[in-house]
Amino acid sequence: MADQQMQADESANDAPAHKVAIIGAGPAGLATARALRAMDVPFTVFEKHSDVGGIWDIENPGSPMYESAHFISSKTMSGHYGFPMPESYPDYPSNRQLLTYIRTFAETYDLRADIRFNTFVDNVERTANGWHLRTRSENDTSQEHNFRWLVCASGTNWLPNRPTLVGEDEFKGEVLHSVNYRDASMLRGRKVLVVGAGNSGVDIACDATANAESAYISLRRGYHFVPKHIFGMPADVFGARSNWLPAWLQQKTFGPLLRLLNGDLRRLGLPKPDHAVLSSHPILNSQLLHYLQHGDIAAKGAIDYLRGKQVFFKDGSSIEVDTIILATGYHWQLPYLPTDTFAWKHERPQTFLKIFNRNDPSIFINGYVETNGGAYKMFDDMAYLIANTINTQRKGGDAAERLAQFIQGPEPDLSGGVRYVESNRHSGYANQQAYGKAMRKMRRAMGWPDLSEDFYAGHPASAQIQTAN
Repeated sequence: MADQQMQADESANDAPAHKVAIIGAGPAGLATARALRAMDVPFTVFEKHSDVGGIWDIENPGSPMYESAHFISSKTMSGHYGFPMPESYPDYPSNRQLLTYIRTFAETYDLRADIRFNTFVDNVERTANGWHLRTRSENDTSQEHNFRWLVCASGTNWLPNRPTLVGEDEFKGEVLHSVNYRDASMLRGRKVLVVGAGNSGVDIACDATANAESAYISLRRGYHFVPKHIFGMPADVFGARSNWLPAWLQQKTFGPLLRLLNGDLRRLGLPKPDHAVLSSHPILNSQLLHYLQHGDIAAKGAIDYLRGKQVFFKDGSSIEVDTIILATGYHWQLPYLPTDTFAWKHERPQTFLKIFNRNDPSIFINGYVETNGGAYKMFDDMAYLIANTINTQRKGGDAAERLAQFIQGPEPDLSGGVRYVESNRHSGYANQQAYGKAMRKMRRAMGWPDLSEDFYAGHPASAQIQTAN
């Protein structure tokens, strides 16, 4: 009966109640739901899959997850506010442990009751009073919904960036994007080339090294490789101890440290980085350098063209392979929105503080940000600003007017003084220290207290939660 009433309220033709639609039940969507719940703001989450978890659920159609994937930030630095990852987890949890953590988070804060699973959001339209959503359930039943506010938390890693290689049509082997890679059984007995040295690319290259007949990795440029542990501690824990330094000074000190730890990577066939350390998203991997040092995998440069089963490179060399895996990233999108809802630049939605639409104060984004640190507390901080903003807007008055003026103010510099490499991925990159400072400035301006674990008090402590190893 309650669900029927909720549907009736959402489907009303008159002005919608003070209610929020959240699209996506991954970590960012759940963080937003928890913050709204803490401020007694009603919401409904729409999730296309049958359970929470987003990309971390390998069974979620379209997920880029693979069996060997682990978190690239440590458990110490990565948990939600008031909900640390279990001590029983290793420094870098596996994808299955992350999924357990996410689902336990949803259960602990009683978020499932307000999530509509197996529900696709086909279309969203702006109305005079808010947002009109048209959804489709797993049996293709269409429904209409009206909401006052909309939060887009559907995630970035769903639409593969799939370049076409010269000569691919006549290539005698297999070419696939990493979104279709699942486990090492796909590589056994094959000659494998992985294209791209992002964190997924180097993971898959390591899988190929241990399982394929021969393994290669193709890089167009040089990268700085950060060991997962530095002086016996997770790399991000080590880095946090120097957060009191400005980012430019961290660059000055961390670069020589990496050269001391790794040596000159050109001796392993890797190109010399053409950018300063911390100027690109970190490649956090210890295994690839190990395999390169032992000759178990070979590094190659940029691909020129394919012919037969041969891959020819720009330097004139060639190799024979059966399988090419393109770990070439993803296009960001909000496919359910009209394209002009946000301005887009370098495939990134243009927002204030990575959250707010200057042209429409009733729509928000959470999770569409590239940064150099753990994501979940950052999602919490973003969710906290969203929840406070909605709460202020629904009350109205002088505070709401002051909030509107703040969002129309100058965009803060989120680079932290770091000059990032020129690419789509880094065009809107945010240094986590600078981003935290900018969010703190907004809280101060609005008189909102800083986010702390007390904000979510009254729920079971994570130490009491049963989690799978």
